[in-house]
Amino acid sequence: MIAIGSDHAGYLLKADIIKFLEEKGLQVKDFGTNSCNSVDYPDFGQAVAEAVSSKECEKGILICGTGIGISISANKVPGIRAALCTDSYMARMSRQHNDANILAIGERVVGPGVAFDIIETFLNTEFLGGRHGNRVNKISNIEKKYNISK
Repeated sequence: MIAIGSDHAGYLLKADIIKFLEEKGLQVKDFGTNSCNSVDYPDFGQAVAEAVSSKECEKGILICGTGIGISISANKVPGIRAALCTDSYMARMSRQHNDANILAIGERVVGPGVAFDIIETFLNTEFLGGRHGNRVNKISNIEKKYNISK
């Protein structure tokens, strides 16, 4: 299952993404928001991140105006590696090298067509492990050092 969430600035693209994912036969759990009325992106970044961190959902997608604020919020949750991607190359590298488990996109930065390509790449790319696994473990060790890991 894919967790998805957005603030008001990502709401329209989120609706398009949900339709795109469901047409591909994927299950989606929508954590809001449900309109273009102004809301605070950290609330939705946290909700999606907690669903991924707890393994309720396999991966997550977050959308705000730029993708920056919502990805920063998600990355505060232990075990989350949210990657802000503006093209499919970044999405592929975020999965292969960083084992990213949440994709962040900016509605004001990319349109639906580019977003769909980014999402497809993100969801269909596997983590390479090896030396990259060692680096991801170092990220986990940073969380442990600051007592923020589970």
